[in-house]
Amino acid sequence: MTADSVVIRRCHSIEEFRACVALQKEVWNFTDAELVPLRMFVVADKVGGQVMGAFAGDEMVGFALSVPGTRSGHIYLHSHMLAVRKDHRNGGLGRKLKLLQREDALARGIELIEWTFDPLEIKNAYLNIEKLGAVARRYNINQYGITSSPLQGGLPSDRLIAEWWLKSKRVEALLAGGKNPGFASESGIAVPALIYEWKASPDTRGQAQQVQERNREEFLRAFSHGLAVLGYERDPEGNGKFLLGRWDEKWSYASEEKTS
Repeated sequence: MTADSVVIRRCHSIEEFRACVALQKEVWNFTDAELVPLRMFVVADKVGGQVMGAFAGDEMVGFALSVPGTRSGHIYLHSHMLAVRKDHRNGGLGRKLKLLQREDALARGIELIEWTFDPLEIKNAYLNIEKLGAVARRYNINQYGITSSPLQGGLPSDRLIAEWWLKSKRVEALLAGGKNPGFASESGIAVPALIYEWKASPDTRGQAQQVQERNREEFLRAFSHGLAVLGYERDPEGNGKFLLGRWDEKWSYASEEKTS
């Protein structure tokens, strides 16, 4: 079954939410104590969040979960989870789920969706920055503590915060033309392709932690100087690099006033 034949829609039933929980466990391999429970999916659907599902026939192959939040009097959505089954990855399904989130949010007058992502995950960073047009200006150290997911490799759960300003010129230009607007890059922060291999083995995990700690300091320093992640590069060997510059749009909910 091709990616084009997968149906993406809102989820509302208990059976669909159970499928989300099962897929969550399959993708992240969390212990039961760390799983987002069925009740949270129910609550998200009832209180203005989003549960989006991707279905190949009757089988759920992906989902996105968001919950509403407020900042300085503005309502936004926090997208807590995006999961795609392994055999359906690399076909644009994650991006399609995010675009349905955007469509639904705009229909309700919501201009911002945020989420956290691991800065060591190269493919995910590329999706967020280059395929969706999110920016990042904040970095949280060990946000969720040391998690049980093998994907984290026992490292602190450091996270960048993706800000997806749905009506920004940046996002609208990317969706219309397929590319982010150009900018002057002032800094680059590299992530080696070997990071996955290093995280997976106790013998090399120290190398992964060195990369994490080095990049943590570089992000914090860059953000303190007013820079933002505006681009992401991948080379033929699979290495990634965040590109930071000064965003010329002024979208922010840091105060009561927002300009664009």
